[in-house]
Amino acid sequence: MKQLRNLALVAVPAAVLAMTWALPAAASLQSGAAAPDFTAPASLSGKEFSFSLKAALLKGPVVVYFYPSAFTGGCNIQAHEFAENKDKFTAAGASIIGVSLDNIGRLNDFSADPAYCGGKIPVASDADGKIAKSYDLKVADAKSGAKDSRGVEINHGFAERTTFIVTKEGKIFATIGGVSPQENVDQALQAVKRLPAKN
Repeated sequence: MKQLRNLALVAVPAAVLAMTWALPAAASLQSGAAAPDFTAPASLSGKEFSFSLKAALLKGPVVVYFYPSAFTGGCNIQAHEFAENKDKFTAAGASIIGVSLDNIGRLNDFSADPAYCGGKIPVASDADGKIAKSYDLKVADAKSGAKDSRGVEINHGFAERTTFIVTKEGKIFATIGGVSPQENVDQALQAVKRLPAKN
């Protein structure tokens, strides 16, 4: 119950809550697997760009975190925590990319909002859910009438909240799921700090 309180979506029907967090992370790709490459429209500080995992890995390991939806309770917390801890991830040599099924318009707003991404971390649009599915994550369909914390209707599906630490070689070093948004970020940072020196 504590996890549900931490992850609660503001103004979203209980059925959507149950659907979104009942998705197990156990089926997702695990340590040692090749991380599927992807390119997607993304936003940083409200400005759109094309994110390429392959290009990002040339600079070092990447934290790829999937989350259900921008402007929802748990996702707001998670984005804020990643933004607040960005310098620690950078010091450990890693970059961060958030991925959701939100369209790029929603992500432009989310990435610039000082209460969430704050212009510190980029977020990518996986509008059709193909990237999430390539990581063996479950994607739930959108539910009619679901609204975000701003009262705006959510008209996209939800990927389960799971974070992957991807090494410079494109392998998954750690998979983090089934924990609160805060714990997800904490565990991701600890995993990055455990990466071998070559990463």
